[in-house]
Amino acid sequence: MLILLITGALEAQPNQQAEKTKVDIQSGYLERKPELPDAFIYTKDTEGQVYIIHQGIQMWCNQAYVYLKDNFVKAYGEVKIKQGDTISMQSNYAEYNGNTQFAFASGAVIFEEPKTTLKTDTLYFDRIKQEAYYRSGGTVTDTASTLNSRIGRYFATSKNYQFNNQVKIKNPKYTINSQQLDFYSQTGASYLYGPSTIVSDSSTVYCERGFYNTREDTGYFVKNSKVDYQSRTLYGDSIYFDRNKSFASATNNIKVIDTTNQSIVRGHYAEVYRQKDSVFITKRAVAVSLQERDSVYIHADTLQITGKPNNRILKGFYKARFFKQSSNPEQIPTSGTCDSIFVNQKKGITKLIDRPVLWTGENQMTGDTIHLINNTRTQQLDTLKVFNNAFLIQKDSLGYNQVKGKRLTGLFTDNELDTINIDQNAQVIYFARNDDDELIGINNTVSSAIQMYMENQEIEGIRFIKKGTGKIYPLSKIPPEARILSGFQWRGQERLQNKEAIFDGKQAPVLPKIKGIPLPKFQEAFFDEKNQDSLRIPQASKLNAEVFKNRPQDTPLQQPLKEKPNSKGQKDNLKPNNF
Repeated sequence: MLILLITGALEAQPNQQAEKTKVDIQSGYLERKPELPDAFIYTKDTEGQVYIIHQGIQMWCNQAYVYLKDNFVKAYGEVKIKQGDTISMQSNYAEYNGNTQFAFASGAVIFEEPKTTLKTDTLYFDRIKQEAYYRSGGTVTDTASTLNSRIGRYFATSKNYQFNNQVKIKNPKYTINSQQLDFYSQTGASYLYGPSTIVSDSSTVYCERGFYNTREDTGYFVKNSKVDYQSRTLYGDSIYFDRNKSFASATNNIKVIDTTNQSIVRGHYAEVYRQKDSVFITKRAVAVSLQERDSVYIHADTLQITGKPNNRILKGFYKARFFKQSSNPEQIPTSGTCDSIFVNQKKGITKLIDRPVLWTGENQMTGDTIHLINNTRTQQLDTLKVFNNAFLIQKDSLGYNQVKGKRLTGLFTDNELDTINIDQNAQVIYFARNDDDELIGINNTVSSAIQMYMENQEIEGIRFIKKGTGKIYPLSKIPPEARILSGFQWRGQERLQNKEAIFDGKQAPVLPKIKGIPLPKFQEAFFDEKNQDSLRIPQASKLNAEVFKNRPQDTPLQQPLKEKPNSKGQKDNLKPNNF
């Protein structure tokens, strides 16, 4: 057995060109064994580990088997391979092929670049491609998170990882699961492809294509995306998410579902503040709530919903409208318009503010402000209040029945108005008829208060309290111009005949073009599948041609799932089964 101390370049290198391509052993004890005639065996000495260099990389180990003929090294024990100041790799065992510049490491592998550390059991590193690859499971740790996947690939030039198959990012604040994830180590940016979730104690994000910055905790999601805030779920063509501010905004085809209050809000731009329990929505905004068996639709240019789940408050600003449909097809819907609307669900009160008009049955009511009060247990209409300048108008075949006063109070039974009280300076013009619907005359009376009885939403009787002047006159005694009370204004053209009418006269918003997230760049397979000779695998290597085959289950996504149709120009769908 021959032992030599090597302190310089190996003398077996025949010329200067070879010195540039052959592995260069800088230190270590040299040992030759008859049973391994092609191997030069180097072992660490008192000065330190075996040290080898080759075209920009350095290798340290406790023992190296160097095959000069194949320009090949097998390294054992505390192996470390370093490429410049950017990449280092540690393992129990490693191979390096100087001809192909291909490295293989196994056993407690640690791969480090400036921002991240990868731990795996087996790793392949192609220096020509500047790519590292594992397919037996690995963990990447960066400054903010830990990433786990069964398969991973690192691109040194662009400093990014591509993970696929059982990808998981664990952060103290949340966990990301994805089918495929591209991670950029310098910025912490992650691109999610295929069904993906971001789960925390306060929210769950789902998308099939998205972006998330793991260091800034902000994200952008564009395909089948939603954010679940426990009692609320936000959907949209695109969603921006800021975990630090507990904020999410969505653009185009928005839907916010409130599971606690059985309500849904739609529009084309929305903002949700979780900590403030606040939703802001605009661009064809409509809120729909299920009250008993009847749905209520509320629309305004802007809707704002605030409060805890058991105390939601809705505010609608500018050109507000509402429509309450009935499950009874024979019952006439209730609807109204105003400038602003206020709804307190806990108290069961709806306020119509600024030029309000309310239709219940065939009755039009106006005033300075109108309040509708629900029974909070049954959610049916209970009471109607009109404050200041109360005016009720009902169409008649000969004109209009009219009642006015300072204040109006109405009572409902089974969602139908059955009693109306007009207080202070009450006046009435009413076409009185007998039981056979024959005209008796026109009742034109002034009273301090009037009580009206309704049946099937029509006036059936009137009672005057402290009656003043007036009586029933023959039709011929009151000319047409005298059959109108001062302040009369018929606004029948504003009445909503169905739920779709809440958008009548309003232009559909121009939807912005969603900025998409591109599909992952097509990457050639890591292994170049060739025959054994073309691969130039040394006979001494632990690897064989089978290892260099690309397996279908290891192939990352190139076209994750089908694209949704472009939503631009789609009409709002207000069918009940969508709520």
